[in-house]
Order: sequence, then C-alpha cells, then structure tokens
Amino acid sequence: MAKGVVRILKDLIIKVQFDDDLPELNEIVIVENEKRTPMLVSSIDHGDMVTCLNIAGDRTIMKGAQVTRTGHSLEIPVGDEMVGRVWDAMARPIDGKPQLSQETLDKMIKRPIFSPNFQETSLKNRPDEILETGIKVLDFFTPFVKGRKIGIIGGAGVGKTVLTMEMINNVAVGSGALSIFAGIGERIREGHELYKTLDDNGLLKTTAMFFGQMNENPVQRALIGLSAITLAEYFRDDQKKDILLFADNMYRYIQARNEVSTIIDQTPAEGGYEPTIFSDVKGLQDRLASNDHGSITALQTIYVPADDLSDPAVQMIQHELDSTIVLSRAVAAQGLRPAVDITASSSSLLTPEIVGERHYMLSVRVMAILQKYNSLKGIIAIIGESELSPEDRDDYEKAKKLIKYFSQQFNVMEKMTGVKGEFHSREDNLNGIEEILV
Repeated sequence: MAKGVVRILKDLIIKVQFDDDLPELNEIVIVENEKRTPMLVSSIDHGDMVTCLNIAGDRTIMKGAQVTRTGHSLEIPVGDEMVGRVWDAMARPIDGKPQLSQETLDKMIKRPIFSPNFQETSLKNRPDEILETGIKVLDFFTPFVKGRKIGIIGGAGVGKTVLTMEMINNVAVGSGALSIFAGIGERIREGHELYKTLDDNGLLKTTAMFFGQMNENPVQRALIGLSAITLAEYFRDDQKKDILLFADNMYRYIQARNEVSTIIDQTPAEGGYEPTIFSDVKGLQDRLASNDHGSITALQTIYVPADDLSDPAVQMIQHELDSTIVLSRAVAAQGLRPAVDITASSSSLLTPEIVGERHYMLSVRVMAILQKYNSLKGIIAIIGESELSPEDRDDYEKAKKLIKYFSQQFNVMEKMTGVKGEFHSREDNLNGIEEILV
C-alpha cells in the first residue's frame, strides 16, 4: 500500500502528503506509531496532499510520522455478538466488558459504515402494522407504525429522553423486535440511566447500543449514528429481522457535522450550519428504510435550539419524518407529562386506511375541541368562563378533561417517583376518549 507523511497538525485535522496512489474519500489510513492511530480521509486537496480526521483524538501524532493506506473505508463487525453490549463509533466496547476475542472478530462480517447497501423500499407489499406504545397521547395522535419514522421534537429539559426510554420499554417488550440505540452527543448520565433501565427490565439482551456522547470529539459524534444504522441494515438484510432503531439526539448529529465542517474551514450555509447539511440529513435518513427482507422503525429525538421550531436544521430533519411529536415548555410548566403540544404535533399516518375509521373520526373531533379550547382561553381571561354559551362551555370542559386524560405516569420513572407506571392499550384509549366526548 502507498505511504504518506504527516505534514500539518491542526487539532483533529491532519494533513498527509502521499508520494503516489492517493487514498479514496472516507478511506481509513493508519499512522505508523505505537498506537497505530486510525484516521479518516475527509478530502483530497491540491496535488498530493490529503486532509484526514483524527477519529480517536490521538494527541501523540507527530509531524513526519509515516502513514499507510488500508484500502478500505471505516468498517465495523456485525453480528449477534454485538447485541447486549455498548460500543463506540469504531465498534470498540465501552461498557467495561472485554473486547471480543480476535478469533470471534475474524469470523464476523465487516461492513463499511459509509457504503449503505441501498435496496428498493417496498412498503406496498407490507401491510401497515401499528405498534402500541401504551402512551395515550402518542397512540392517538401520532401512531407508531412499523417501518416508518417518528420524531420527538423539543427544547432542553422537556422530557425527550424520558419519553424515548418509555417507548423503548413499552414497544420493545411487545414487538419482539431487535432494538438498536444510538446515543449522539447527549449527556453521559442519560446514557448510563438508559443502560441501567434496559438492564433492570431485561431488555439489554435484545438491544445493541452505540454511544458517542458529548464528551467525545465531533468526529466520533458524527459517525456514531452511521455505525448504528450499519448494524441495523445487517440484521434487516442478512437476518431478515424487523428492527427498532432509537436515536437520541438527531440534532446533535448535525451539530457534530457542523463542528467538523468548521475545523476543516468550510464556509457555513444558511443559519450558520455546514454547507452539506442537506446531504448529511438526507444520506442518513434514507438508510432508515424497509424492504422485502425486513423493516427499520426509527424513533428520533430532535433538540430545538432556543425553542425555535423554525431552525433550519430542525426543519430539515422534520421533513424526513412521518410523524412529529412536539414537546412544549408551556405544557411541561402545567405539570403535564408527557408535555406534548397536541395542536403542534402532526402525523401523515393518522389516516382511516392505517388507524381505521373510528380512530380517525375521533381524532378529528378531539383536535377540533382542543383548537377551540385554545381560542377560548383568551376570551375567558377577559370575560370569564361563565359568560360563554352553553355549547362553548361544554366543549371547554371536554377539552380540559381530554388534556388531563392524555397525561399519564411512566413505567421507567416508577422507581424514582414511587408512582406506578401506566400502559394503555389502543382499544382502551379509544373507549376512554369516547366516554369524554359523549
């Protein structure tokens, strides 16, 4: 393989000069030092210079060090051995348990994380199957359908991660599907709590976890989602399984890509984000697909900077989703959990063909009452509830009952709050709503 020499060091950016036979984009090259540090080729510069990303953040690399091509992209091992463990972007264990033996690694298939095995999505032949989350407000307004993408959108501290943990707990048990979790740029504490929750509930044996938390460098945070999706694609295509993929937080993926873009001196685009933001989002989201072999059902959280839903990155991710659940600080301030802003949430899956005529017609009636409730609040603040017409007063009371009904206790918070968690079947949910509307 061709050799190169390190010429320039700039934080995570390493400029390498090759004599001939330049490496390919996204190829892994190895620094010939004691650690044999892997680097990812980011771009081919003028002449014989190549820009590489220092994935591991190794600070021992020195100018003049020899660099060797590997001839392949960043690859991770895939297989049943990955389940029940926690891995970083390069599939190294970070759960305190030993690395897989060399004999095991040699037997496992290696998959490049940048070369998705795109196959034609064929949802026409797959009937829409609703997965019950047991969470009343979600099952009613934003049904969780196998093979589709759902997003939980909200600012800091409104309950995105807790809601995700509850859905993992409720859906993974009932569906029997394999779960893959990607922790992208979130707090280490949250990752530890999720690991403990899954372990306590016996879900770890059917879950593979990938973490690139906020303590990691932006290169690893930008790669962790791709590694998780690569394993999901293997189980879908090779083992023909249905996969539940949970990503927390998709906005942090954009943030990590933006940091990488900054350190390689790219000119920012709209909103200060990286110029490749569209292809970054699209390339990742397009891989969360179903085909004749199996399905990938994706639940993603999206952090909203400064609670601004019009942020370009948030809008771009939102356009890729089938359903969006908006969590509101105003709702959370009322003590309601989950803090879902029902009128701001939406789903293209809430149709008679998917949820049935009864469910759909109920959702139309409930949404109309809640929208009327929001418009009446301003009037009541001025003239009082007693001045409303009997019809308006009746609808206002129904709306208050519905808002209270959609609030519930979570199973994953039971040990912390001492209050027993709730799980509501879809049928019980519809019956409860009909009782309020009568």
